[in-house]
Amino acid sequence: MRLYGLVSALAPFHQISVLSFVTRAESPVPALQGLRGLCERVVTVQNDRLAVRGISRRALQLGSALSPRSFRDLVHHRGSLQAAIGRMAQDATYDVVQVEHSFMARYAFPPEAVVVLDEHNVEYEIPLRSVAVDGSLPRKLYDRLEYLKVRAEEERAWRRVDACAVTSSRDAVTIRRAFPHALVDVVPNGVDTRYFSPGDRPSEPATLLFFGTIASYPNVDALLFFVREVLPLIRRAHPAVRLVIVGPAPPPEIRRLSGPDVVVTDAVPDLRPYLERATAVIAPLRVGGGTRLKILEAMAMGRPVVSTSLGAEGLEVTDGKELLLADTPRDFALQVGRILAEPDLARELGAAGRRLVERSYDWTASARKLEGLYATALRGRTHAGIEALLSAD
Repeated sequence: MRLYGLVSALAPFHQISVLSFVTRAESPVPALQGLRGLCERVVTVQNDRLAVRGISRRALQLGSALSPRSFRDLVHHRGSLQAAIGRMAQDATYDVVQVEHSFMARYAFPPEAVVVLDEHNVEYEIPLRSVAVDGSLPRKLYDRLEYLKVRAEEERAWRRVDACAVTSSRDAVTIRRAFPHALVDVVPNGVDTRYFSPGDRPSEPATLLFFGTIASYPNVDALLFFVREVLPLIRRAHPAVRLVIVGPAPPPEIRRLSGPDVVVTDAVPDLRPYLERATAVIAPLRVGGGTRLKILEAMAMGRPVVSTSLGAEGLEVTDGKELLLADTPRDFALQVGRILAEPDLARELGAAGRRLVERSYDWTASARKLEGLYATALRGRTHAGIEALLSAD
């Protein structure tokens, strides 16, 4: 959604090509189909490692544990994508190559282009934070090893690129701490406030919504934590409470949560009806980084949000004003219970959240910041080139 939001705002003023992985199960990807109407060219390369599950995923994780490469690198570094980059570079000249996520920055890009890394989150924080929440010793050891490898790979990526875009000032500080002279700017996540806007449909009673890329580890951990440790506490005061989980390709451990009071869907063509029906949106994340699009989209729809502090990390929000924060099972259950029991509070939070996204989280404003980062990187490349020519003379 970040890529689509930024491309939508940039496309009227630039010629844009997109190169993306897809899996066999995903093709055609709705988001990429939408980009075809905005871009000069959309090229896809199949990578079924992105969808590997179960025993096959465990085997790949074991392979990464026994190699110097991280699991992310094994999944995302494919010769077929490098070949596609080469073909595109032969067909056109690019001023800027924007790379989504640090684990995609190891490829060789056209030398004439400046390379801007769009760092959705500091990737190494995911396995580092997983150490604290994973129960078994083998998993903790694996997470620790993955953290060390991902951190080394990510810091190499920061060194290789010309500039970094980040979603929060906290992530900018992290990069500058490692590389004080790095060109970094905050390009906030945004939301299409015309598309995501409060509707007339009343919410359904005691209905909680969680949505996103369900197969991602931070979301799996969040849902298992909520259903196992928080939902039973909420049920004591609100026996009719219901959780709806919306997102593509939920893994088996999430599908197994399905029951009378937990509804697990797959990808849906339009998220807005689910948001309209929700009494509250939950973001019980314990692992991850960056900023959460799900919270911004919920706020844009005027839905009250209950989140962990980590889930709302990087957003300019105030606890009790635009959303409610809670970090323990008991506190999270209490905050959800407040919304279920106090309709006026739910309305106040929803209205304040809507005002916040209208004021501070707009894709057009984010795209202008990204253009400014492009321009600075291009000027830096030109200045370096002139200096090289002068020194050669």
